[in-house]
Amino acid sequence: MELEQLIEVAAGRRPADLVLRGGNVVNVLSHEVYPADVAFAGDVIAGVGHYEAEEEVDVSGQYICPGFIDAHVHIESSMLSVPEFAKTVVVHGTTAVVADPHEIANVTGLEGIRYILSTSKYCPVQVYIMLSSCVPASHLESAGAELDAVDLLPLFSDPWVLGLAEVMNYVGVVAGDEDVLDKLKIARPGVIDGHAPGLSGRELSAYAAAGIGSDHECTTAAQAHERLRLGMHVMIREGSQARNLDALLPLVTAENADRFMFVTDDKDVTDLLNEGQIDCMVRRAIAAGLPPTRALRMASYNAARYFGMDKVGAIAPGFRASVAVLEDLETCRISRVYQGGRLVAVDGACVELPTPRKHPAVLRSTINIHWLEEEHFAVRTSGDGPAKVHMIGLIEDQINTLRTIEQLTVVDGRVQCDPSRDLLKLAVVERHHASGHIGLGFVHGFGFTEGAVGSSVAHDAHNLVIVGTNDADIYAAAVHLVRMRGGLCVVRGGQVMADVPLPIAGLMSDVPAQELSAGLDALHRAAQEIGGTLRRPFMALSFLTLSVIGSLKLTDQGLIDVERFEAIDLLVT
Repeated sequence: MELEQLIEVAAGRRPADLVLRGGNVVNVLSHEVYPADVAFAGDVIAGVGHYEAEEEVDVSGQYICPGFIDAHVHIESSMLSVPEFAKTVVVHGTTAVVADPHEIANVTGLEGIRYILSTSKYCPVQVYIMLSSCVPASHLESAGAELDAVDLLPLFSDPWVLGLAEVMNYVGVVAGDEDVLDKLKIARPGVIDGHAPGLSGRELSAYAAAGIGSDHECTTAAQAHERLRLGMHVMIREGSQARNLDALLPLVTAENADRFMFVTDDKDVTDLLNEGQIDCMVRRAIAAGLPPTRALRMASYNAARYFGMDKVGAIAPGFRASVAVLEDLETCRISRVYQGGRLVAVDGACVELPTPRKHPAVLRSTINIHWLEEEHFAVRTSGDGPAKVHMIGLIEDQINTLRTIEQLTVVDGRVQCDPSRDLLKLAVVERHHASGHIGLGFVHGFGFTEGAVGSSVAHDAHNLVIVGTNDADIYAAAVHLVRMRGGLCVVRGGQVMADVPLPIAGLMSDVPAQELSAGLDALHRAAQEIGGTLRRPFMALSFLTLSVIGSLKLTDQGLIDVERFEAIDLLVT
């Protein structure tokens, strides 16, 4: 709408296009809730008060608040295509997300980032991009691509690109690594997100001094408090695997609330459907005692201001008309959602929007595996007696790991799993360059007593990762993943019990959310049938290869001591 027309509507001299009548405005700027109409002029809020309009919607007794913004999310972790992800989260009041296409970039590089940008057009949710800073995440894993500063530079001119995504190589930042600093230099003075688990003291000061303005890896209030003191913003995360809301909420006060945002980071389709997205965090924050206006500001305006989104995230004249209407402030149940003045969701259902006819974006196949044999999964030793091995220990609902040393039986020179003690074999197969690299290790915490489970979702390089009780089933799972061209599977006795294909880069599905969720439910039931004890075993499995957080991890290059940031021998001598 032209400026002259907007002023005419705001001044009441011309009817608005749409008025939400009889609701209570949640003002996240003044921290008030009061009765008022909200008038739309095109894609902009023209005024708050009493207005006439060509179309009126009665929202009497309900609450009109800004649409929610997920300030840091990997869409790929939902396993949904971008359009299907948008349809799934918009019904929960989300009108914008800030996505880091880090996962698909590690598989297909710039092609993957452009794929996300292309498929996000004409969605009911605005998808902003932070350019992936760590492809690969470290030199200790083999990714499908490598992105330097010169590769990223042209994309900063895209209007949907907001800055540089989570700088996971905090060791490189503090050490002044040239490649890392080049990426920071091209992003400055723009927005640069952080990822610095456990970093503290002068090293954290160096990290903040580099221009990194946020962190979503805080798991304790003490960690978050230190970052606040150094001028950083804290992204409170509540995903499928990492859940930090309860630990960090007590730190939020009236004085510091502007420094907090809500993020999901990694949340799968089933949890999005059953729990919701940012609305779930708002609901729980209010139930924990946070004032509603404060919780809703953390879910909207704080992120918009941090990322420099002009006139977004509040109910005020001149702001974008991206609005969620809540039935009440306790359950945070969404009745209607508007994106840029257009109705996009009603009572839990997405409103289909017309899209221009165009050829769908496609990606090349991303599974390129060297010939596999069952023998490749044997852990051999020259000794005759029991073998001592470094053991990775899972922590449920966390992406950190523990480390122990365990003794395992050796038969014919091969170290054996011990399912009776929940000591299982873990394998990572390089899947991008057919190098034949296979990392082998052992893990505790899955509970499987038979069979194996496998996945082509394995942060961050996304090689094949399989955990199992015996080499035959581990091999069978790997072969099936290749045949599917990526996905998830459960195998027992060499037979596939359940699977979910992920044809988009081996990370995402091309089916609707409900169908994908049903497939994942069947997969989780199959995992339980072979003894699995975890709520989300595939999510837990996917993070066992992330070489930049935890104590011990496994990549295609072998067992990684994350604290020393180097590969170590699996066998303890």
